[in-house]
Amino acid sequence: MKRSLILVGLCTAASLFAQGPPPGRGGRGFGGPGGPGFGMTPGTGRTITGAPYSAVEVRESQQVLPNGNVISNRVQSNVARDSSGRMRTETTLPAQGQVGIASTPRTIINIHDPVAGVSRTLDPQAKTSREVSIRPGPGRGPNGNPAGRPFQQPRTPRTDPNTVTETLAMQTINGVQATGTRVTRTIPAGQIGNAQPLQIVHEIWISADLKVPVMVKTTDPRNGTRTTQLTNITRAEPDPALFQAPSDYTVTKGGRGPGGMMRGGPGGGGQIR
Repeated sequence: MKRSLILVGLCTAASLFAQGPPPGRGGRGFGGPGGPGFGMTPGTGRTITGAPYSAVEVRESQQVLPNGNVISNRVQSNVARDSSGRMRTETTLPAQGQVGIASTPRTIINIHDPVAGVSRTLDPQAKTSREVSIRPGPGRGPNGNPAGRPFQQPRTPRTDPNTVTETLAMQTINGVQATGTRVTRTIPAGQIGNAQPLQIVHEIWISADLKVPVMVKTTDPRNGTRTTQLTNITRAEPDPALFQAPSDYTVTKGGRGPGGMMRGGPGGGGQIR
């Protein structure tokens, strides 16, 4: 088990570098409204069962500008997975209104329910739930991100003399044991117009018990430092109500599911209540 997890971490980290720099300043974390980490969408891999937990997923990014100014961002999500593989991610986005215009934080809840075969997006502000049918994708990897979403099947890593991969000794991270992998990629001088070599370091720490990463850290001089980790981990069965829409929510079925496909019949929708 431990050996297979290490191999998955190695292949995943290597495939990340093969894909080039992350989009935007801060890149993406494991989950949340910006999309699950590593370019994944919910429900496209094997369901992880028998390993329930609740935790707080913390995504942080820091970029130091040439003039010494620092841009920092931090987003937290409450995540949970039950023994049946149901997953829930609740994220409250900070207020980002225009200057002089009042704005309030917004909470978004995503639920992946492989038992019922649906994906739910809850809007607590509007008290609505949109349900989309899901089907498991074939050929996916056995591991998931902190929110419990499975990894994309890693591509076969290309041989790169400028990339060094290390297996790190097991250690305790945020209360759970995890095995780490560090991939260091050097971009030679002149390859992308850089006057000096650039070094990018990516670390991923995977818990064999939870079958998810508990910490991922990337240091890239082009984009700064990005860290995503699970904190306040509780190894207990979450409340089943967390994976359902509250009774006073208006439920709509259909719409665009993962990959932009229309689901739920003609017209893509219809109110239930």
